[in-house]
Amino acid sequence: MLGQRINELRRACGWNQVELAARLNVTKQTVSNWENDNIQPSVEMLVRISKIFGVTTDYLLGLDDVPRLDVSGLPVETVAHFSVLIDDFRKNNE
Repeated sequence: MLGQRINELRRACGWNQVELAARLNVTKQTVSNWENDNIQPSVEMLVRISKIFGVTTDYLLGLDDVPRLDVSGLPVETVAHFSVLIDDFRKNNE
């Protein structure tokens, strides 16, 4: 599950494995191994991955099926704009 979630989130951001690896200061091979479930990231790295993608570690681990965006630290107005955008996307996908 973890490898699949990393792969899906990476692709959703439009990044290749090299780009994600650079953001996390690891090798492309490490990212590939995570995505293929050959190895697991450390707890510290799992937290870094969740922060880069703005999701919870529970989502990455498959304990929660709803990706959540971390909007902490953003102004209330910005969060309100995101809410409007999300509502618009939901209406367009109905």
